[in-house]
Amino acid sequence: MTQHFRTRQLRFFLTAPSPCPYLPAREERKVFTHLPLTDGAAINDALTAAGFRRSQNIAYRPACESCEACVSARVPAAGYPFSRSERRVLDRNRDLVRHVVEAEATMEQFELLRRYLMARHAEGGMADMTWPDYLAMVEDTPVRTHLIEYRLASDGRGPGELMACALVDALADGLSLVYSFYEPSLRRRSLGSFIILDHIVQAGLHGIPYVYLGYWVQGSPKMDYKARFRPIEVLNGQAWVLLSERERQSGALKG
Repeated sequence: MTQHFRTRQLRFFLTAPSPCPYLPAREERKVFTHLPLTDGAAINDALTAAGFRRSQNIAYRPACESCEACVSARVPAAGYPFSRSERRVLDRNRDLVRHVVEAEATMEQFELLRRYLMARHAEGGMADMTWPDYLAMVEDTPVRTHLIEYRLASDGRGPGELMACALVDALADGLSLVYSFYEPSLRRRSLGSFIILDHIVQAGLHGIPYVYLGYWVQGSPKMDYKARFRPIEVLNGQAWVLLSERERQSGALKG
């Protein structure tokens, strides 16, 4: 499997089958390629539009033999009709100050990530993430990327307390939420939803067409929440289409 980007050949590889982290009694496989240092950002743009996700300097997408449950999803930001409940989430977090920072890992971020993983994903594959792992996740990248820190207002004696953080790729046509994490004890704030909603707000304000959410996996409690953001587009074959309520409920999409 080879594609050409600005005369550069990419080599694609297929992983061996492994247990699916989203749906029980299923196996997953991924096709992946290494993003080059030269033209890495442009290649990441093209691959994201084709349904790939980025992890450090690797772009990947599902290539499962008997399952097509993972569907790429993105939210059109222009004129997004925030629901009453979404506006309440934004209102509950208006005391948080967003800071755009360079893709440089800090121990403060890592400690928040560890609390988040232990509370929300203790059995997941990232639960044993170490500081060098986090450092690589944030800083090992050939693309345009940055961090968004959400903090309480400063008391004048230093930066406000870090409540949430998102690693974000800046694409030619959107913002791609690579990974986000937050203070797990603050359930009432709905920080996971807030991060997505805030990026939709920011994309709309700056004329950025889309916010890429990764994969919607119907039937997976970890991933099904993404379809709650409406309207939402999903990659159906080679075309991005609006996901209808009937398709959301039935999963009647062909990859």
